Amino acid sequence: MKLSSLSPKGILHRVRRKTAVQSIQPGDPGLPKHVAIIMDGNGRWARKRNLPRTAGHEAGLQIVREITQECVRLGIKYLTLYAFSTENWRRPKQEVSFLMNLFYQSLQEVTTDLHHEEVRIRFLGNIDQLPPKLTALIKEVEAQTAQNQRLTLNLAINYGGRHEIIQAVRGLVQKAQEQGLEPEKITEDQFTRFLFTAGQPDPDLMIRTSGEQRISNFMLWQTAYTELYFTSTFWPDFGPAEFRAALAAYKKRSRRFGGIKEGRRK
Repeated sequence: MKLSSLSPKGILHRVRRKTAVQSIQPGDPGLPKHVAIIMDGNGRWARKRNLPRTAGHEAGLQIVREITQECVRLGIKYLTLYAFSTENWRRPKQEVSFLMNLFYQSLQEVTTDLHHEEVRIRFLGNIDQLPPKLTALIKEVEAQTAQNQRLTLNLAINYGGRHEIIQAVRGLVQKAQEQGLEPEKITEDQFTRFLFTAGQPDPDLMIRTSGEQRISNFMLWQTAYTELYFTSTFWPDFGPAEFRAALAAYKKRSRRFGGIKEGRRK
């Protein structure tokens, strides 16, 4: 759409958005420390172009690389990407098989580069239920990048938020029984030590692409006070400029964590 076809109000909105996006600079103290993304819309992106769904997944992989590099550049410390949910096993077997092979191939291709950029790669979910070849590679990648500190890239594969909570409850109950911990003395801090994200801050910002406005069983415990950002852009079109637009929107939010903003009574 050309600027000449917009109303004065529309032009002003475009200019303000561009200015906000350009204001996002490395080391900005207003940026989130942890960004989580539900990468949605690969299939619809492909369908609009009369391509197979697999083409959308391949295109989406390139965006994963671009957004990861952007986080490194900006100094964001944690990036969590929802790659494959526990519910995604219900998809056609051919598509699931393609995704498993794509995960394997992409890890082989990008791990060395990310390691050189000091990116730590971690995996959230029940990894042992994945194909053995992929599971073995995942463990190698985690070990290889374990000491990197520039960015922690969490890849949620075979992940479900409810299942994560159940797993954490089981672990905490077992420890409580072993140590004789009384139920009323169990704290939130103790519980979080059994989550997949133990030792990491909760997401400050969660982004979902493709126009859907739900969190789809993703990081249910961790997102209690996370800022949500929804965009109609399909994931394969969600490049660094769209990402910076989301960060600019986040910077305008007032985070009160259940309290009130200073100077307000309500």
